[in-house]
Amino acid sequence: MAASQLRTVTRTQGNNEALKTGEVTPRGFRFDFEEVPVLVHAFRRMVRDLEFDVSEMALTTYLVAKAHGVRFTALPVFLVRGFHHGAILHDPASDIRSPKDLEGRRVGVNRGYTVTTGVWARAVLREEYGVDLDRVRWVLSGDEHVAAYRPPANVEPMVGQRSLEERLTDGELAATIGVNAESPRLSPLIADPEEAGFAALRERGFYPINHLVVVRDELLAERPELGAEVFDAFARAKRLYVDRLRDGSVENPGAADRMYRRVMDETGADPLPYGIEPNRAVLETLVRHAVDQRILDRPPVLEELFAESTRELRA
Repeated sequence: MAASQLRTVTRTQGNNEALKTGEVTPRGFRFDFEEVPVLVHAFRRMVRDLEFDVSEMALTTYLVAKAHGVRFTALPVFLVRGFHHGAILHDPASDIRSPKDLEGRRVGVNRGYTVTTGVWARAVLREEYGVDLDRVRWVLSGDEHVAAYRPPANVEPMVGQRSLEERLTDGELAATIGVNAESPRLSPLIADPEEAGFAALRERGFYPINHLVVVRDELLAERPELGAEVFDAFARAKRLYVDRLRDGSVENPGAADRMYRRVMDETGADPLPYGIEPNRAVLETLVRHAVDQRILDRPPVLEELFAESTRELRA
């Protein structure tokens, strides 16, 4: 195995930047980073062709891929977290006034039904606003990364060339999920979505995971300790970032940095915990929603989703 050099793709962000700059170096191997400008394209390449040795991966995409036998396994390295109350957009001039108004209507979803943002946003609609998700027609702008997946009957592909945003502004759709809309006519359906997200954090500990890290099974079989070694490298880089968040030394902080710092202030804890146990509740919540939304047929055994050498690790 050429484990001394692992072809790796992950978007540069605070918690892994030290791996990109060389401030943190792995023990016993090195990452050969490949930059993929549109990260979701890397997800698809990994799911369909196993192009990388190590890859950042959307959480729900991973769950679906694993259920369909794709030969990679996750590490409990959770690179991206966030709230999704603001992902649901509508036209305030329309007759949609509240999330319950979406029942019986058509709602656009950016890319596929299994996109993690869509899963979490639908969970918000159901859990916090009582929306019957089965009474909504979900209109997809793209296909699924896992080609073998088949969505439920109330999911349909978008037909024609007009964008989801155009269909929303002309009234064909009642709302969209996950669209970075440019039209000033559109706004979040949930009022003050950032505060709604933090309210969910305070009241229920609701702090969604979006992305984790996967490694090709062939490499893990050849070198079982590799999972723990990759985990260690990402964990050391993350600790540096969290220390910088804590002491205010992050240079040119962006929206994600500010959110993680606020989570730290609200909880008094590391905003990006790694490991199964510190994240068990949120992982079980996501799995439950994936089953409820008919993305998974049944809940998997949580520990079996992660490389054996990493199941007891935390950082």
